[in-house]
Amino acid sequence: MPAASPSRERLLEAAYACVARSGLGKTTMEDVGKEAGLSRATVYRYFPQGKDQLVREVVAWEAGRFFERLTRAVAHHVDLADLLEETLVFAHRAVEDHAVLQKILVTEPDRLLPTLTTESARIIALVKQFLVLAMQRTPLAPGVDVDAAADHLARMVLSHTNAQGGWDLEDREEVRRLVRSLLAGVVLQP
Repeated sequence: MPAASPSRERLLEAAYACVARSGLGKTTMEDVGKEAGLSRATVYRYFPQGKDQLVREVVAWEAGRFFERLTRAVAHHVDLADLLEETLVFAHRAVEDHAVLQKILVTEPDRLLPTLTTESARIIALVKQFLVLAMQRTPLAPGVDVDAAADHLARMVLSHTNAQGGWDLEDREEVRRLVRSLLAGVVLQP
């Protein structure tokens, strides 16, 4: 089915609303159809593999919305280190403030984590796009492989967003130290 279909978009929005209200485990295909004002058959027409496919696609849809917001938030950052700092701060806040994600992580992490794991490759690829562009505009240390470095940095950003460790991602100065000492420091021109 085409990604731009209004019915498909309504179903994704409806599924998100159902999950927000009832959780992943209690949301049914019929609930999604009712929420969207469409028949259960229409839900299965767009998501023939059933609920697992619908959940995967809702996660991908919400990740896409996140990256649209991230793109707007970091668009004015040209320097790699500045971009990494803003990305970490934005992503941390977005995850912490995402009511639905936080609810599911508390109540049903076993249902969500496998989907997030399968989506991580796509998420890393999206973060990597930002980083490659910034690396092309930033003086890098000699011999840096831009593609490999961007991949590594994207994985580190995702890792720190998911589990910040001992770093306080609310403290911009601490984020600056993290980025300049551990993340971008190895690829930037001295």
